[in-house]
Amino acid sequence: MPVEIIPSFLLYCLVSGITPGPANLSSLATAVRRGRSPAIRQWYGILVGYTIVMLCSGLLAFFVGQALNEHVAKLSFVGAAYILWLAYKMLRESCDDAVESRPFKGFVSGLFIQLTNVKIMIFGITAQTTFMLPYNRSIVAVMLFSLALSVTGPSCNMVWLLTGVKLRDIFSKYQKPIGIAMAISLVACAVSILTIG
Repeated sequence: MPVEIIPSFLLYCLVSGITPGPANLSSLATAVRRGRSPAIRQWYGILVGYTIVMLCSGLLAFFVGQALNEHVAKLSFVGAAYILWLAYKMLRESCDDAVESRPFKGFVSGLFIQLTNVKIMIFGITAQTTFMLPYNRSIVAVMLFSLALSVTGPSCNMVWLLTGVKLRDIFSKYQKPIGIAMAISLVACAVSILTIG
């Protein structure tokens, strides 16, 4: 990758990573509802899932390239349906006082969120086809680039998680309106995936 496009690449990573998406909103909600330790366990799943998706995106972009774009739209419907399910679950939990008594599978939850996260699939393929493949067609370079991309999203996700930890006291007072706002944000994510894709 030429040095002159590195600022554009870094800005693309920051904007893609920090904007609301299913993993960011889920980390925020988990940290707010359950605290730092459960949210960190979920974050490990997010990190592993993100890495898997970035490596797969790199391989797909390397071997299939631009022909993959027509299938991204189909994946968008699956991703949007999953995000709507997350919104429903978040809304239901915000109206339920017994959230703490339910079993929570932190790592598995984080992993599943990322393995079904169309936002990061599109991010990985776009990053590869825009910033790597035009300048380097080596499979080793593509895989190393994929591993480097694996740091971007989870780093931004940690910001959402830590924000949730700080907002935990506020959430306990305003659980229902905050839960509704987060559910609406997830619905907006689902709509944007369908309208962009």
